[in-house]
Amino acid sequence: MKRHFVTFYSPGTLFAETTTMEIKKWDIELAVEMSKGVIERYNAVPYGFKFTTRERKMNELDSKQVKQSCFYYLGGDVFTLKQLKELNDPHNDTLIRNMECNNWEKVVINSNSWKWTQPLEKGDVVLKKGE
Repeated sequence: MKRHFVTFYSPGTLFAETTTMEIKKWDIELAVEMSKGVIERYNAVPYGFKFTTRERKMNELDSKQVKQSCFYYLGGDVFTLKQLKELNDPHNDTLIRNMECNNWEKVVINSNSWKWTQPLEKGDVVLKKGE
């Protein structure tokens, strides 16, 4: 038995709010469309999503995750550490220090609802608005 899911991530107070839904297959366009119906606390809407596949055998009680996609951002601006430093904006000081301490090469800043910043990991995809 195998099922596919999409998990949407929305800005939360300290951590992302998540909503997971079943999906027929890993379909980016369908997931983008589904994201439009997700509203979390404080009217936060998703900044991104990822797909997972869960599977179980007939003799197993519970399923386990067997596959996971990269992260898909629903738009956003990508910045390198150098670009943020060049902006010379004191509001970015904490972000710059976090990038330096954690060796993050790039971050994504998304403002679909509330401003949310995440490190851009290798393989992650930033979809253009409207995709």
